[in-house]
Amino acid sequence: MPVIKYPRIRDPLFYEWDRKAQKCGLRHTIYFVNGDQYTGEWLDNLKHGKGTQIWKSTGAIYSGDWKFGKRDGYGSYSILDPVTKEYKKVYTGWWENDRRGGRGMFSYPNGERYEGEWSNGLRSGWGKMHYSDGSIYEGQWLMDQPNGQGVLRLPNGNRYEGGWKDGKKHGPGKYFYPDKGQLLEGIWVADIPKCGVLIDFGRDNAPAPTEFPLPEVIAWKFGCLHSSVFGSSLQVTFHSSRDFPHGLCAQSLLASSSLNGPIGTNSSCSLFWSLPIAYI
Repeated sequence: MPVIKYPRIRDPLFYEWDRKAQKCGLRHTIYFVNGDQYTGEWLDNLKHGKGTQIWKSTGAIYSGDWKFGKRDGYGSYSILDPVTKEYKKVYTGWWENDRRGGRGMFSYPNGERYEGEWSNGLRSGWGKMHYSDGSIYEGQWLMDQPNGQGVLRLPNGNRYEGGWKDGKKHGPGKYFYPDKGQLLEGIWVADIPKCGVLIDFGRDNAPAPTEFPLPEVIAWKFGCLHSSVFGSSLQVTFHSSRDFPHGLCAQSLLASSSLNGPIGTNSSCSLFWSLPIAYI
């Protein structure tokens, strides 16, 4: 009997070509349609492991860890300087899901520099920012803004220590004036001091102290007026606007002035004084 031979069933050739094209493990440079290129490790046809990516449109380079096609782990991102034609590192640190996440250092085009924690590509956590004018902020960040507790040091030596919200001084804080030997301690709201106490602080060693020290103050206590002494400072609290006939409703008296006459007068008590004080 004649023997009938049937052709062996095999997949189309493009299936085999596709299997060979699948990238897994270490590969030499792979060029993409848009001109980008990648050299490094792959897993299931995705960049995974150690590798270097070069973007043709910007000339930027990322070299570091990858995870399932995204930058994840430790790596550095560099851009090409159009003037010197040399690569300049912009960010060095940790990445999460293709964004800056964890601890790292970022250099801005204007020369500013941030060292600290990141989340979803934004400064969040604890970090230190070097500004172009010489100021330095170190403290807590949230959504790319100082938020929480932090210290701002200015080029002239002054510094603020205290609360921050949305990039502005907010809440209890202390503002030091080393050149004058004074300290302002109080409450800030949106960068504006609302109330507080001004005291002499290291006045003897200050390079440019004020002409006269803050006056000594006697503590009074009445039914309508209370005051307390903080070193060479005066803090007065009024129960209502009627307690002060001049209409100043303040918790602290801070700038320099001189008042003569009755204060704190009402149906129960009357106080007359003549004393240089400070007020806001």
